[in-house]
Amino acid sequence: MSRPRIVPLLAFLVAVVVVLGAAPILKGGFYLGKHEGDTMHLAELVLRMAGGQWPHLDFMTPIGVLALAPIAWFIQAGAGLGHAIFYAQILVAAVLLLPVLRVAVSRLTGIWPYAYGGFVMLLCLALVHGEAHDGISISMHYNRWAWAVSYVVIPLAVLAPLNRPRPWLDGALIGLGLAALVLTKVTYFAAFAPGIFVALLARRQFKELLSAVIAGLAVAVAVTLAAGTQFWFAYLGDLLTVATGDARQAPGESFISVIVAPLYMGGSLVLIMSVILLRQSGRAVEGLALLVLMPGFFYVAYQNFGNDPQWLYLLALLIFMLRPAEPVTNGLGWDMRTALTYVGALVLAFGAPSAINLAFSPWRHLAADTADTVPLLPRLERHGDVLTPQARLYTINLKQPYDRPGDPFAAYRDYAKREDVVALNGEDLPECQLEGGISAWFELVADDLAQAGYGGSALIGTDLYSAYWLYGDFRNVKGAAPWYYGGLPGIENADYLVVPICPMAYTLRSSMLKSLEEEGWTLREMHRGELYILVEPVAP
Repeated sequence: MSRPRIVPLLAFLVAVVVVLGAAPILKGGFYLGKHEGDTMHLAELVLRMAGGQWPHLDFMTPIGVLALAPIAWFIQAGAGLGHAIFYAQILVAAVLLLPVLRVAVSRLTGIWPYAYGGFVMLLCLALVHGEAHDGISISMHYNRWAWAVSYVVIPLAVLAPLNRPRPWLDGALIGLGLAALVLTKVTYFAAFAPGIFVALLARRQFKELLSAVIAGLAVAVAVTLAAGTQFWFAYLGDLLTVATGDARQAPGESFISVIVAPLYMGGSLVLIMSVILLRQSGRAVEGLALLVLMPGFFYVAYQNFGNDPQWLYLLALLIFMLRPAEPVTNGLGWDMRTALTYVGALVLAFGAPSAINLAFSPWRHLAADTADTVPLLPRLERHGDVLTPQARLYTINLKQPYDRPGDPFAAYRDYAKREDVVALNGEDLPECQLEGGISAWFELVADDLAQAGYGGSALIGTDLYSAYWLYGDFRNVKGAAPWYYGGLPGIENADYLVVPICPMAYTLRSSMLKSLEEEGWTLREMHRGELYILVEPVAP
């Protein structure tokens, strides 16, 4: 099959970026269909960074600095949050354009340079994280960006160049890509670095390996010069908090289920079959690399919300590029080119729902009905370009057990194995939880706190969110976690804690209050509203 010509391929990739990048901008704003809480979390992170703060040093998050910086840069330049997101996605696609072109012209033939390049640009520019649920969302944008980088570094390592090798260039791209993964979402680096190392070592690509190490270390030095050595210790601390806490180690199915559950078993089987057939085809090095990458594919899917196996189309690319050109048969008499073609077709079919969802998302957003939508951050006028149906922000429901003492189902409470009721200063807090109504909660509570004279305070909520500073005259807390993952980050810098009577995450309120009790903090009640109790944390 023929190698691509550079100019037409580059024109195609630029056209994809222009079309997919411009489509959301033409809408005039970012109209969400789901994951408003995640978007508010993202708003906290990027607005704090745009204000000069550093992740890990000034606030707790396991997400890397490169997941936030592109959006924060455009906010610093004056864009609203919605448009900053659009511009950041275009910037990521533009940065990856030449590395993608290098992979396409040096490793791929036939239609695959176009299919591959278009899909990587789509990963950068889509308006949904994947799966088959079609609601528009920016949630987990960093997963898409990390997959896009992975789609560059893995083929560079696993596939041998078709033309004159350029080990120093390819190694540098691999090193820069792996560094980008560390600084975007370190899970991807931990999952894929072993397979990349094995592939380079098995093919004796020592120059590539050395170049990759040099490039990666150069990025580490640059970040250290910009943020200081403490940045890396703080980043590691945030990662350990998430990994060892019980709040959010994994947001979906168990690791075993991600491999063998009915929804995922087909993809798992074709991945295993690919390793076997590649080795039987004489692709021993590539089969070995894929074998080492296999646990990483599963782990990344397990660790990401939705457990979406975005590795499927990368696997399909490797399969089609590694089919033997000459007739090769295995011990069963199978023609390996035909067998791998069948397996590749299966992989494309298994990955189609997510890929189609990604591809259609900019157009669904462009055609979205904007009637009855309201800003997600109504009190930050500049960032009013992120909108969602008002019913999603202001419909709030109360969820509570119906087996408490005196309830009709009280006799069955032991069967439910509920958590112990959490207490605050000896007072049992209600067993209840709010569902929906994020804006309604923050507007009511922020206004009540301001009227009670607590404006200007630095507040942490004993709940999933602490976004009071986005809704009133309050301060964010140095070291705190915009999205609670466990522990007591930033508690020493908080003026007050807002303890919801009925939180949005009952288990997280319980976890935080128990941690405060275990570490000896005194919680002095300062004010009580209908929806919350305001307490002052006093260090032990």
